[in-house]
Amino acid sequence: MATSHPKASPILCASFNQDNSYFSIGTRDGFKVFHASTGRLCYEKSLGAFSIVEMLFSSSLLAIVGAGEQPSLSPRRLCLFNKVTGAPLRELNFLTSILAIRVNRKRLIVLLQDKTYIYDLNSLAILDTIDTVPNAKGLCAFAPGSEGSYLALPASTERGSVLIYNTIELSSLCQIDAHRSALTAIAFCSSGMFLATASEQGTIIRVHLVSQATKSYSFRRGTYPSTIYSLSFQPSVDIPDILVATSSSGSLHVFFLGSVINERSRKPSTLLGSMIPDSFNDAFESGQHHVIHNVVPVGVKSHAVIYSLDNVESTSTTPAIRACIYIINHNGYFHECIFNVRKSNDTSWSIEREHNLLDAIADNP
Repeated sequence: MATSHPKASPILCASFNQDNSYFSIGTRDGFKVFHASTGRLCYEKSLGAFSIVEMLFSSSLLAIVGAGEQPSLSPRRLCLFNKVTGAPLRELNFLTSILAIRVNRKRLIVLLQDKTYIYDLNSLAILDTIDTVPNAKGLCAFAPGSEGSYLALPASTERGSVLIYNTIELSSLCQIDAHRSALTAIAFCSSGMFLATASEQGTIIRVHLVSQATKSYSFRRGTYPSTIYSLSFQPSVDIPDILVATSSSGSLHVFFLGSVINERSRKPSTLLGSMIPDSFNDAFESGQHHVIHNVVPVGVKSHAVIYSLDNVESTSTTPAIRACIYIINHNGYFHECIFNVRKSNDTSWSIEREHNLLDAIADNP
């Protein structure tokens, strides 16, 4: 399938809430909120084009930013919106365009191109301002459930370095030198213990132990460069078993981490591998990496998250691991995929549900 021109994408933004139970999209007509496990459209508002729509868990609070296509929807204005009353709660204005928003029950994070603002969510008092390297893509990762509400930001425009910041104590935690080329995707696990990174090359995915900035695990996505659109760990566990990635090739990549992390933890000497250059520190065996081809159209931006992961008693016909994965693509579709792995390492997958997000009609109150 031919690569789509960005202007042809009907979805301007898409994001899941902190536990992947809901997701939101912004379009040129307005924004919508969906219940992920049913696909039900819970809320919609037709106001104009929106480039950012972020939820606070399953609460009524939304953080929304206009795309600038209408004079009233400036990309420099953040609106905290109550979807129960259908009215703004508070607005914050900035000198330049807002590129990303992250939120949890304590903090509100606002990213501009070269500054990041940290607010107390309840009072909206500004707590800190971080001067950053130019970050035109608004690249960041936030661990809303972690003790320090960790924030990850690019630390270089040329190399894949990441700054880890504790937004509760308002202090830098560490810097991780993850890749030789600039970053294109970063994501925390729920606890903030691990951080996944991908560079502009997109051939290697790395998982870093945040408490030990030099300790990392490498997985080869592929041989040829590809843009990584999303990275996501399974939710609500300290040590994640699985990581998924979507890329411009249209494939979904599934990496199994549990056995690798546990094995490396038992063998301290092998940690030297994390300090060897990329050309020597190659990926783990292919059994830890599975690829599902043609999940989304080639070149169409997509977001994938793991909703659930079940370990079951395996027989010759039943899987040992069953993962439920949600995928949104910017062509306007939502998919629920089931990915099965048996003890023999055989895999199978299926699309359980598909929804056209643009045609969805909200339930009557």
